[in-house]
Amino acid sequence: MNRVAFIFYHMPYGSSAGIEGLNAALAVGKLSKDIGIFFIGDGVLQLNVNQRPEIIFNRYYATTFCVLNLYDIKKYYLCLDSLMERGLSIEEFHMLDIKIIDSITLRKKLVSYDHVLTF
Repeated sequence: MNRVAFIFYHMPYGSSAGIEGLNAALAVGKLSKDIGIFFIGDGVLQLNVNQRPEIIFNRYYATTFCVLNLYDIKKYYLCLDSLMERGLSIEEFHMLDIKIIDSITLRKKLVSYDHVLTF
């Protein structure tokens, strides 16, 4: 079985990359049981619980990431270095059972995947 990694590195709003990546992960979740979800760079903002998209007339979709658990997708990684660069705290990211790891560890995990999709 192929291992597939999804990397979220865009901000949640301003492009459709985040929701498209989420939809792709849900679709692939039906086919592969070894999926990793990685949040790096501005992608860490995808899971920030303090989003207020209604201000820019968008829909709040971050809680939809919890649906991934229903597809047996249980490996979530958030880059600690990206959090620190943005002045964010770990407490703001409690939506999923996510592992917060440094960028070196994150790269080592990514290498083990057969396919890497970025959003």
